Amino acid sequence: MVDASSGALSGRSALITGAGSGIGRETALRMAEAGAHVVVCERDEAAGNATVEQIAASGGRGLLVVADVSDDVAMQSAVDKTLRDTGGLHILFNNAGIFPDADGSPVDTPMDVWHQVIDVNLKGVFLGCKYGIPAMLASGGGSIINTASFVALIGAATSQIAYTASKGGVLAMTREIAVEYARQGIRANALCPGPVRTPLLEDLLSDPAARERRLVHIPMGRLAEASEIARAVLFLASPESSYVTGTTFVVDGGITAAYVTPE
Repeated sequence: MVDASSGALSGRSALITGAGSGIGRETALRMAEAGAHVVVCERDEAAGNATVEQIAASGGRGLLVVADVSDDVAMQSAVDKTLRDTGGLHILFNNAGIFPDADGSPVDTPMDVWHQVIDVNLKGVFLGCKYGIPAMLASGGGSIINTASFVALIGAATSQIAYTASKGGVLAMTREIAVEYARQGIRANALCPGPVRTPLLEDLLSDPAARERRLVHIPMGRLAEASEIARAVLFLASPESSYVTGTTFVVDGGITAAYVTPE
């Protein structure tokens, strides 16, 4: 993996969606430490500003764009601001995503919840690529990392039909983008994390029995830390992964290895 203090991303600009917390924030901090000029794209202005402040406190360069990734005009504006204020776009991390409580089985999930999840998790990635790819081509190429999930590869143990469908779409879209732009200097890879320790998930797993039911499916026996996922993103964003494109980059503590049967 890449040493964040190595300056591996010096002279590059990175646009990261959902960078106000979790994996997005950890990745923003690591990319800034590696020398990138980081654009924090976040709909929660206070959370986005907190990330920018942490970047500045560590001696890095960061700026905030407030945008809803499912909004066509907002995402075009976010990319335009990235080009205007940083001089290019070399790394695009489409990370923003949601997982509403009401997302359940196909028969129980309300239509508004279905549309909301698809709009953010799938359409949001599409819009990032729609406006980000021309900017990357104009900047001489770059790396796209799209956050999918291990549930794009195996069925989820808990009903979450909209989330699982959205992440499967991200996986397929990433492959197509990788093939189409491989000879134009753009790499695209899908990141498939396992469950990550966040305040929300810790709250959901506060019951010991519920926690054990979840952890029994993870060979490592624990949740991932956001920093562990961020290190994988840093690798995919850096020149260290220069021949890596179109991959399903799984960082799941061994979950899919335990449950996926080779064909």
